[in-house]
Amino acid sequence: MTEALGAGGALLLGLIQGLTEFLPISSSAHIRIVSELLTGADAGAAFTAVIQLGTESAVLLYFRRDIKRIAIAWWRALRGGLGTDWRSRAGMPAGRPGDHDAQMAWFIVLGSVPIVVLGLLFKDAIEHALRNLWITAVVLAGFALLLGWADRVGAKRRSLGELTPRHAVAFGLWQSLALIPGVSRSGGTITGGLLLGYTREAAARYSFLLAIPAVFGSGLFELVTNLGDFGKGNTPSFAATFLATLVAFVVGYLVIIAFLKIVSTYSYKPFVYYRIGLAVLVVLLLVTGALEANAPLPAG
Repeated sequence: MTEALGAGGALLLGLIQGLTEFLPISSSAHIRIVSELLTGADAGAAFTAVIQLGTESAVLLYFRRDIKRIAIAWWRALRGGLGTDWRSRAGMPAGRPGDHDAQMAWFIVLGSVPIVVLGLLFKDAIEHALRNLWITAVVLAGFALLLGWADRVGAKRRSLGELTPRHAVAFGLWQSLALIPGVSRSGGTITGGLLLGYTREAAARYSFLLAIPAVFGSGLFELVTNLGDFGKGNTPSFAATFLATLVAFVVGYLVIIAFLKIVSTYSYKPFVYYRIGLAVLVVLLLVTGALEANAPLPAG
């Protein structure tokens, strides 16, 4: 039996979103599991995408100076401030020092292409088949091992100043794996960054910046296309969704501060153990019938 997600449930999901979005433990998997335990139904990909606007707004606030600097440099390069040839407009003028901030803007664009293309191509599977909790459990455990391996073997020498167009696309491909609940947007991107030889902090910072276009794009798209469904059936109301988004913003901002300090000093081993433990818990809940592999989606 399903029931509507009220303000209290929305508050809890917003808190979970804020706590888990930037950690490599998959916020979408946590929202998927907890929403079913609360209401007997999957909150749905649309609700998950919308409350991610809160955590991504926290990224805008935390990195506001970096984003402003990057945007100004990009616009200057586009207008021909470094030269009128294509290399100069890309922030890489021939025979002169390049503008790293202008290049970073292009790298974010390049890195965003894979998740946009794959998200549109596999939209139906992402919103339905891939939300099966057996898949989530396997992915949680599998990527835990992959993250642990990448953290152990990665060279951890490269800074963001050494980012290249090819690496930007590679980061984007790793990020696109987060379309599968259980992978984790930051976890996938960070894993790829470590395997490419970037430091933990560099990989984490770039994962935050790279997520901005993808999260805002998908969140706003889901908000507009599902606006009429809020408050119908067991779909969370618009007010409950807004509350969850606001809580996610506040908590997410605090988590960014803490996470960047943690990864500068410690390994990702605790997150590896946590992911495996969560995968085991999901399997136990599925076997005992406390969770359904394919829970009902919110009814519109």
